[in-house]
Order: sequence, then structure tokens, then C-alpha cells
Amino acid sequence: MFSQQPWYHGNITRSTAEDLLSKAGKDGSFLLRDSESIQGAYALCVLYQNCVYTYRILPNEEKKLSVQASEGVPIRFFSALPDLVDAYYKENMGLVTHLQFAVPKEEEQEEEPEPVSLPPQLPPRNFPCNDGKDSYPCDPCRGTERAVEPAHLSISDTYIQRLQLIDISNLPEDHQKSIQEYFRTSVCLDAEQVQNGNPTLPHFKKLTLSICKNLNSEVSRILPSIEALQKLLEQPSSPGSGRQRNQFSGDANQSVAFRLEQLTNLLYSVEEKTKNAVFESVGFDGGHRKSLIPPVMFEVKSESIGISNKMYLKVDVEGGKLYFKKSKDGPEDKYYVHNKILQLVKSQNMQNRLVLMVETDKEKVQRKDYVFDDTKKREGFCQLLQQMKNKHSDKPEPDMITIFVGTWNMGNASPPQNITSWLQSKGQGKTRDDTANKIPHDIYVIGTQEDPLGEKDWIDTVRGALRDITNISYKHVTSQTLWSIRIVVLAKPEHENRISHIFSDSVKTGIANALGNKGAVGVSFMFNRTSFGFVNSHLTSGSEKKLRRNQNYINILRFLNLGDKKLNRFDITHRFTHLFWLGDLNYRVDFSPQEAENIVMKIKQQQYQELLAKDQLSIEKKEEKVFIDYEEEEITFAPTYRFERDTREKYAYTKAKATGTKYNLPSWCDRVLRKSYPMVHVVCNSYGCSNDIMTSDHSPVFATFDVGVTSQFVSKNDLSKEPEGAIKFMNCVAVLYTKSKTKFFMEFHSSCLEKFVKSAEGENQESTEGSIKVRFGAQVELTPIIADPEYLLDQHILICIKSTDCDESYGVGCVALRSAESSYNEFCIKLTHHGERTGRLTGGIQLHTSEGKQTEKLYDFIKVGDDPAAGKGKPGDYKSSSAVLATDISNPSYMGVGYKSNNQSERSSGNITSQRTVASSVKDMTLGNLSPKKTAYDHSTSSPTGKTSGPVTEDGQPPEMFDNPLYGSRSGSRANKEHLTPPDALFAFPKTDLDADRQPVPVPVPRIRSFTCSETKQSSSTTNTVSSSGLHSQIINKKPVVPCRSEGGISVPGRPPVPMKSRSGQPQEPQIKPRDYRDSSELPSKIRPPARSGQTKDVHHETAQPPKISRPLK
Repeated sequence: MFSQQPWYHGNITRSTAEDLLSKAGKDGSFLLRDSESIQGAYALCVLYQNCVYTYRILPNEEKKLSVQASEGVPIRFFSALPDLVDAYYKENMGLVTHLQFAVPKEEEQEEEPEPVSLPPQLPPRNFPCNDGKDSYPCDPCRGTERAVEPAHLSISDTYIQRLQLIDISNLPEDHQKSIQEYFRTSVCLDAEQVQNGNPTLPHFKKLTLSICKNLNSEVSRILPSIEALQKLLEQPSSPGSGRQRNQFSGDANQSVAFRLEQLTNLLYSVEEKTKNAVFESVGFDGGHRKSLIPPVMFEVKSESIGISNKMYLKVDVEGGKLYFKKSKDGPEDKYYVHNKILQLVKSQNMQNRLVLMVETDKEKVQRKDYVFDDTKKREGFCQLLQQMKNKHSDKPEPDMITIFVGTWNMGNASPPQNITSWLQSKGQGKTRDDTANKIPHDIYVIGTQEDPLGEKDWIDTVRGALRDITNISYKHVTSQTLWSIRIVVLAKPEHENRISHIFSDSVKTGIANALGNKGAVGVSFMFNRTSFGFVNSHLTSGSEKKLRRNQNYINILRFLNLGDKKLNRFDITHRFTHLFWLGDLNYRVDFSPQEAENIVMKIKQQQYQELLAKDQLSIEKKEEKVFIDYEEEEITFAPTYRFERDTREKYAYTKAKATGTKYNLPSWCDRVLRKSYPMVHVVCNSYGCSNDIMTSDHSPVFATFDVGVTSQFVSKNDLSKEPEGAIKFMNCVAVLYTKSKTKFFMEFHSSCLEKFVKSAEGENQESTEGSIKVRFGAQVELTPIIADPEYLLDQHILICIKSTDCDESYGVGCVALRSAESSYNEFCIKLTHHGERTGRLTGGIQLHTSEGKQTEKLYDFIKVGDDPAAGKGKPGDYKSSSAVLATDISNPSYMGVGYKSNNQSERSSGNITSQRTVASSVKDMTLGNLSPKKTAYDHSTSSPTGKTSGPVTEDGQPPEMFDNPLYGSRSGSRANKEHLTPPDALFAFPKTDLDADRQPVPVPVPRIRSFTCSETKQSSSTTNTVSSSGLHSQIINKKPVVPCRSEGGISVPGRPPVPMKSRSGQPQEPQIKPRDYRDSSELPSKIRPPARSGQTKDVHHETAQPPKISRPLK
């Protein structure tokens, strides 16, 4: 077999093959590997002049192999790979050079086998034969002679030997004899029956019938009673149908196992029907009780005219109301219905401060500012109000769900009776507030390792715990088990029909990748139109085996088969909108054993940062060796391994072994990471570990997420009459980390395309040591199946760079169409392949859609801002001198852009970035008389649905202004504005290759109540647009109020003094050092920045007007 040949390397990756050849360093060095693009094919990799050339070896219909070599060379066919390799040692065979030096495989360090607990070894016992002779002549399987070599033991010998190691003395005597007799004689007769085509094992059936004689008669007696009970609980039959006959009990000739399965299924069915009947009788709706979340009270402080007042907020999620009370036990003074609560804005400077934007009876927007006892209370309040919004939404399908992800190495011990603290995110770290404990998650994903329970027992345990917490009978969606590694997915009953395309798989990474004691299990599914993947892995243990863990990760990525079959050419990191990776990853902290006591001391003092600086997983992630672009919430809990069982006060960091003392320093082995497509909504609400579940030496870890989802698109218009949309990619340049000498092209994949699209061949321009630059000059235009922006802006394009010689991937990246919502946008994304960084791709994208706009998303309800200051319902109610700088709470990696300067790497690689355009919006709070039906207090944000708005002039027409390429066009957007905040100068970036083709930016004309500042520096521009919106239609012809800020502020330590307002004709002081105001709500000055040299055409000021006092519009 050629697998023993030194030149055959199996399924190693392309980049690994290149590394091995580079180390060899001799022209003519070669190796063979499996093809990544075609199953059953091979790739011949040859080194010549420090470059790697790859040739495909393809089988024909007769399974004969040929090399795709240079044109003009006759094709030769070979029956076996060794013959092919021998032939190509000759010169002039069509290769760049003939084969000379076979590159051998790298020797892998053998993994130390883990101890396996075996049953106690009992002394062998001799069983007398029926004829009283010596042991073996009575065995018909052996013939006349006993086999001498153990390798040639018959099936009877094998099981007789096993039987000697098992103590069966406590079994009934007739059962002992039946078992011995079967394995001594009858098992061979069954084997003969199978060879003759009868697989029913009649003698084994006879054995089970004799053992289960009493059980069989008992089953026959019990089955009719259970069937009658089931029929009683079923729906009433139609009139005239007569008596129903028993379905199963009459067939007594079935095997005992079959009848037991019938009995078990019947019992489960009866139990489920009884529960449903009882639940319905006590007021369950759709499988859960109608009243789930009790009303919750919050004590807060509110400020009015500088006076702080204590009051109480009562949240009634089920009733959809928010009550305001002056005293805890007093009457409700006022309440707002869910649809009157327009926005929540969380302060970043004060972690316990929150602004509510509510609609009053007179259709005015009023701001209410509250301070909670602590951050957790504020978060609990926000989660309850978000739950209220979701529950009472009039949308037919949700656009946000909550997911619980848990991982626990059970240590081969049964769980305790109560595991609710884990499922309620209680314990250490970032945890849920007690007020939010009753909020049920939509989906629970539970991963376990070293799980001793059966799959059904564990599922029943988790479902029972969830029923105790939420009163909901969660549905089992899917599960997958590999040895003792298991993943289980449960969902609310109402989501049962929303979940489809369920797949599951497993990969072994134990010794020689053949044992399942280490490895991974995974599941995937679609929730409406959003794809989810979940991987639970148990990687190699041992502090010194970091590289082996890295290889485990790569193998799981490559061979775990989940998700859409159309995306099988990609590894799982690119197949799903949201991918969650959990489990006992076994990465340790890199300290010497002598530091053990010091580590324990730092843990007791909760000084985790110094320990996390040595965390192997964090270091490997930072160096992009594993989990590239995965996100993990900040760790604020103690290491979860290795505890003494039944306590969480002591770490057992030493372990006696035959080879000496082994150290297992306290480490964060159990982790939850995630990776999502760019510009999608995902927020981690909790990440921690429970501290009261102590049966294992690991603590269970939990993480909860708010995740944006999309639904099946149903157009309100006639699609046949809609204009055709277009997605244009242009000026694409790829830098690939490879030594291959080949040509490349791009492939575009997306669910919004009818089929994947290939680009023209690129031009190889530059080549440096270990990398090559490829320019794709031709524009690629894709035609989406639907042009409606409601559908198209939620889509993503996967771009794959492939070689022309072997059609193999050299890297994949993802672009969000939302990035080009308003205008042409440039991007820079990472390229990865099989978990390795393989390069980067830059270019531009332009999107053409039909008319329309996206509806608001439920997750836009909560924003994050700095020092919120809003308009007033009544003059003098609130005073603040800073404008709101609100952003949404989307995935921080995808909020806005990832900047590049000189040779610095992208901050947010893998996401849409702009190298020349940095957009930042000042969010202004509204005065209290803007109609929410028109404006709904919507900040301009960097959320997936980030909307900006245009100002409205006195004639009701929007003036000309810049289109912001990051946050969207001014059309169809909404925000409120009453104050102006001039921006400071922003960063300027070096000119890129794409700037040469850029059209000149139009100079905006003066417009009312807005401010645009563009700075030109080194031929690059930055654009800043103030979000604004039109007034209510009833007051649109009124003279607008000139925006200004209150001058009556008191100086606060740590903040700059409130500056004087700039007046018409007043000289303005130049700013010496501009400041990026996006990182702070405080501006260094309210005086507008002067024009710099060479900037006069780009700076645009408002028409000077005399200052006026701001007041509410009526």
C-alpha cells in the first residue's frame, strides 16, 4: 500500500506541504498529498527555485491515474501511485523539473495514553463440559485441536475467555448455564447461519427468551393496560368508528427487545400526553404557562432640576407595561405601554445610568434619566424590557433570539440533583441579575465531556431542570455523542417549526486520530433563514501539548461535516452566520510548577489578569495559530480546573503517576468562543462559571447571547416588475502567503445568488519571499435573485481565491452587503483556509437595490451611548451639555470599521473596513415634540441596521449633503436633532490604490441645522455627518429653532468647562491639537474648527444666525 511510502503525506493541508518543501530546500524535492478539491484525487507538489509547483493526479473511469502536466506532453496512465512516481523520476515528463528527493513525513510525537479504568481481574474459572471430558472437545467451533495462537481464537474462545473475567456468581443458576452453553456451542451455530444468509441469530433469541421468560409474560400482561391508557389520552375518535383494537399486544412472537421497546415508547408517549393534558388544564399555552415572568421592581434615582429623587420602576413583561411609582408599596402613579417605550440608551461613562425615551399622550418624545443601584440591575432592567418588546411585537417572526451555551466536563461522575444555577447563569464572572433569572432563553445548547450518563438520561435531566426554572417543556431538537463527548440542543416549543436543516457529526482526535476519548461533536441548523453551528470539543490534555491541541483544532475544522452541502468546499468557520465553539479545550497557563502556590494566591485575591496574560489559548489566538477572528467575552471568573471534588475552595494541582508527579496548574480549560459573519447583531450578556456544582474537578461554564436572525423574505411588491439588482466588485487585490507559482481567480458564493460566480484570471504583479500579490482588474458584477433592500442588506458574500492549476482554495473571506448600503465602499478582509491565515483581500463593492428600506429591528431598541442628553418634555427638566454618542450593542468586532495605518494590521480583520473613509455621527437627543411615528428616536448607529438621516429645510426638501458610505444614505433614515456638535478633525489615512479611480467628492451646499466637515490630507478625505431628521408634518413650515446648548452648566471635576457659544462674526481660536471625539462624549471646544490650508473647498459652515434660546416646539 502506497500509504507506507515516504513521499505520501495523506490529507495534510496545502500550506503544510509548502512548509515541508521549503524546509527541504532542494530543487526536485517532492511529496504527494490528497487533493482538497476532488475526492479520490491527489496533488503532486514539487519544489523548484524556491517555488512550489502543484500538479493534480486524477483517476479516470478505470481508476487509472494520470498527471495534469504541461501541454504537449503525452498523457500516461498508471495503475498505482508508486508506478507513477517512479516514472516521473525521469526528465522531460512535463513537470517543471523531474522528481529527485522525496520529502518524508514529520514524525509525530506519540500521545501518552490516558489511564482507562478496567473492571477487577478475577481468577479464571474452568467450566465443566456436559460430557464430563476436558474443556474443549465439546466445542464444535474448534474441531479436534485447540488453537495455539491467540490471534486465531474462534469467536467461542474469545467470549469464553471474557466470561472468565466476569463474576456471574450472583446470577440465577439456570441463567448461568444458559449463557455458558450459548457461548460454548450455539454462538458458532449462529455464525454459520449468518454465513448462509440468515442474520436473525435464532439461538441468541432462544437465550434471551429463556432469560426473560418471566419478563416476557409480564410484558404481555402489561402492554394491553398501557395501550388502553394511551387511547384514553388520545383525541376522541369519530362517531361510529367502533371499539379500537390493540395495536401491539397480540403479537407474542416478537423478540423481547422489540416488545420492551414498544413498552418503553408507549410509556414515554403516555407520559407526554398526560403532561400536555395536565398543563393545558392549568393554563398552559403552546406548551408553557401563560404567565411566566412575574413583575419585577427596581429602585432608581431620577434627577429633576438638579434634585435627585428616589422612585421605583415596575416591569410587567407579561402585561406589556412599565409602571412608575414614588414609593415601593404605594400606588402606580403612571405607566407606559410597551409600544410607547421607544428607546433605551445605556451610558458608557456611568455604568449604572440609563435613559428611557418614551412617547407621551400628546405624541411627544420625552426623555427620562435614571440611575440604578449597580450595573447588573441596569442590565436586568434592559433585558426585561427587551423581552417585553419581543413578546408583544406585532412581527410574525422574531428578528432576535437569546441563546444559552453551556459546557461542563463532568469528570465521569453523575451530576448533582440540582443544576439550575448553571442554567440560570449564576456564579462567578459576568452573570445575570436575579431580576432576569426568570427570562427563558429561546435555545439551550449544552456540551458535556466525560459524561457518564446515557443520552436520554442526560436530556431528561436538563429538560427537567429547565421546566423547574421556566415552566416550559423544551423540545429536544438534536443531539450527538462521541464516546463521552456530547452536545444537546433544546428549544422553546414555539420555535419547533422555525428550526430546519438539522445536521450532526463527530470527529475523533484521540490517539492516532482513531480513539474517541478526545475529539468533537457538532450540530447545525437553520433558524428561519439564519444558519447556526455549534461545536463541542475535548482536546488533548497536558500543559506541554499545546501544539497537539492546535492540530486537534485544525483537524476538527477540516473534517467536521455540518451545514449547507453547497458550502462543503469551505471549512465550518465560513459555513454559518453564527458559529459557537465550546468545550474542554484544555489550554493551560504557561507557568512553571514552582509557581503553583503563587497562582492559587492570585486566584484567591481575584488577580486574574496576570494569569490570563500567560493563558495558552489567548496567546495562540493572538498569534493567529488557532481560532482566528473568534470572539470571547472577557474572563472575570476563577480558573475552572482542577478542583478537589465536592469543594470549590481548593485546587488539586498535583497528580501522582507512575512516571512521577504531574502538575495540573489551575487553568481556564473550559471556554466558549464564537465567530459570526460581519455586521450582524450578536451580544454576550453573561460569561462565567457556577460555583455550587462540585461533583467534578471542573466547574460548569455558561454564556448567553442575544443574536439577530432573519426570516423568509416575502415581498410586498411584484418581483417580476421590480428592477434587477446588482452587486459590483472592483479593484480587487489579493496578497497570498504562498510560494506557489500559479494563476488565481475569485469565486463568489452566497444564498442571494442563483449559483456561484467565477471571476477572470488575475494578474500576478509582485512576489516577495513567501507571498504573492494578485490584481483582479476586471469588474465582477453579480445579479442577486431579489433586489429588495429588505432582503439584500442582510446577505453576505463569501469570496474564495482559487488556483487555476489544481482548483484548490488559497483563502476565503466574507463581505457584508450592508457595508455598501448607501454608496461605493472599500473593504479589506482576512483570508483564511483550514484555520490558517493565508492572506488578505482589498477592493471595492457597490450595491444597486430596488426602492425601499429595511424595517426597524427589535434589537435596535437598546443603544449604548456616552453621557446621554436628550431633548426635554418640559423646559428645564433636564440639563446637560454633551450630545449623545450612541451606538448599538452589536458584535464589537463588526461595529464600524477596522482601521489600517501604514503597516499596522487591521483591528477588525475579516469584517468590512474602509481605508479611506471614517464616518462618525453625533447623536442628538430630541426636544419633546417630535412625533415618534415619524422619527421614533432612532440614533444613527453602526448597527446592522444603522440608519442615518438627512435634515429637512423649511420647504420640506432635504438639502444636498454628503452620503456617508459607512452608515448609509440620508434617504429613508430617521434620527432626532435639536443640538449641534461640531466635530474635531478625524484621522487621515494614506492614499490607497483605489483612490486613483475615485470620482471627486461633490461640495455640499449650505443646509439648515447640520454640520459637515471634510478634511483633505494627502489626497484622502474623511467625512463626518451629523444625524438629523425632519420635523413633524404639522410643524414643518414653522421657522426652525436655531440649535444651541444650555449655558447654565456647573463645572464638574474631570470635565472641561462649558464653552461659550460661537456667535456670528466672532473670531474663532484655532485648535492646536485636534481630538477624536468618538472616544469621549466631551468636546474640547464648541467653537467650530477653522479651515486648514488647502481645505477651503471642503469645509462647509452653516449660515450664521443670531443665537436663540432653545425651547420646545409646539
